[in-house]
Amino acid sequence: MKHAYLIIAHNEFWLLQQLIQVLDDSRNDIFIHFDKKLAAYPTLSTQHAGLSIIEQRIDVRWGDVSVVEAEYALFEAAIRQGKYAYYHLLSGVDLPLRSQDDIHRFFEHHQGKEFIGFSQYDYQSEVDRKVCRYHLYPRDFRPTTQPISIAKKIIRALCLRAQFLLHIQRNKHITFKKGTQWISITDEFVRYIVSQKEEVLRIYQNTFCSDEIFVQTLCWNSKFRELIFNASDEAQGCMRKIGWKNGQLINWTDTDYEELMNSGMIFARKFSETNKLLIDKILCKIKQ
Repeated sequence: MKHAYLIIAHNEFWLLQQLIQVLDDSRNDIFIHFDKKLAAYPTLSTQHAGLSIIEQRIDVRWGDVSVVEAEYALFEAAIRQGKYAYYHLLSGVDLPLRSQDDIHRFFEHHQGKEFIGFSQYDYQSEVDRKVCRYHLYPRDFRPTTQPISIAKKIIRALCLRAQFLLHIQRNKHITFKKGTQWISITDEFVRYIVSQKEEVLRIYQNTFCSDEIFVQTLCWNSKFRELIFNASDEAQGCMRKIGWKNGQLINWTDTDYEELMNSGMIFARKFSETNKLLIDKILCKIKQ
């Protein structure tokens, strides 16, 4: 069976083109969601893989449920087109660290497992703040045009503070889990996620960073929990090498080549065209 690559993109189009080229394999179909805010996006083509640009473009805002809506647009587009062995959710600044032969061989060997990263630190208070309270003006967590007004900031902060003081808590009946949003999952689980869309969007309206929570929570509270590849190591769980440093997501640089290629991971993020030497070395290696 084919694999579906689901890509959320909004910038770094040279890098996106490199990603598309390395995924251009007859065993793959590629689906791309371009942020609705983009006035224009690049013309892309493939020789072997199917390529679909999602017509239902979402105005994606950091921290807002619109990120989840963009993921749903990709999931729904893919299952309308067919049934895939695995669905890989990537950003436009990700790259594979292995060849397509290696990737297909790996997932065939582990067919049926869900590759989802689960955070390992004590995040209960963080989750309580993010999804068990009402957040006002969620589309303005990180404004893309003009800064959020002082009045909105004050109202949002006072509303959140009042909920803590008055012990107002929503979604108390749900056991929430969190981790990276970038996943590789089976057809059965994707279809389950899509079947829960209405409830998911209801639960996560006016929350914060729900894209790091909703898939993990759906999986943990369903039969798919038994199929998690590795629930005790976030990186191994999703087979992704992600560049975190002091709590910040950083770009990999030219000096990180050996660390990346010796990591044992399948994918990595995030990259930038400012480090073309690194990108060229990785692509050269996995195309051999």
